[in-house]
Amino acid sequence: MTELVHYAAADGVATLTLDSPHNRNALSRQLVGELYDGLGRAEDDPDVKVVLVRAEGRTFCSGADLSEAAGEGMEKAAGVLVDLQRRIVTLAKPVVTRVHGNVRAGGIGIVAASDIAISAADATYAFTEVRLGLTPAAISLTVVPRMTDRSVALTFLGGEVFDGTAAAATGLVTEAVPEDGLDARVAEVCASLAKGNPQGLRETKQLVGRHLVQRIDEQGADLAALSARLFGSDEAKQAMLAFLNRAKK
Repeated sequence: MTELVHYAAADGVATLTLDSPHNRNALSRQLVGELYDGLGRAEDDPDVKVVLVRAEGRTFCSGADLSEAAGEGMEKAAGVLVDLQRRIVTLAKPVVTRVHGNVRAGGIGIVAASDIAISAADATYAFTEVRLGLTPAAISLTVVPRMTDRSVALTFLGGEVFDGTAAAATGLVTEAVPEDGLDARVAEVCASLAKGNPQGLRETKQLVGRHLVQRIDEQGADLAALSARLFGSDEAKQAMLAFLNRAKK
């Protein structure tokens, strides 16, 4: 079985690289399992102070693996995404995401759940669910607290594509830089975090993220159920079929 998440550690930073080109780094069972393994490995390593999540290819993450979700049920797929966001938020070490290319659905949830997100200025984001009779329910657990109320309304209801610069302005990501300077800025941020005392990093992360944990625990199950209900509705099925037909033309 081909490895979909590569692990490497150096200078206090554990790097987890998503590498599943056949489905644009979608959150398949295998990829999520390997991501969990990597997060746990980094958390247990006393030499690691920071976790960096990045991706190969031109899509950071396309969201749920719909081929699997169709067989297992959307509520389970949404539940997996809820749990993954919680795992990132509650990890005992700060999580940084290096974001480039296209980011959609559950990929945006990973970005929002991370403590610090450094985006390429020309990376693209979109909440397209509304156009398919759906709503970004599961990822709203971490996305909504990051963004301003007005920007949430515009991007969730409009479904338009926006870039990394706009994502930074809304609060979805920490900052946006030209892609040719992305690696250097990410390395700079990780090196700065790695200077922190482990207890200080752990307790401070817990302090600033407690509202996210509370939100996930209080609303996660209900929002996963909402995703499943909408995904299974006739209106959404018709909208998705129409979208697929347009895409084939």
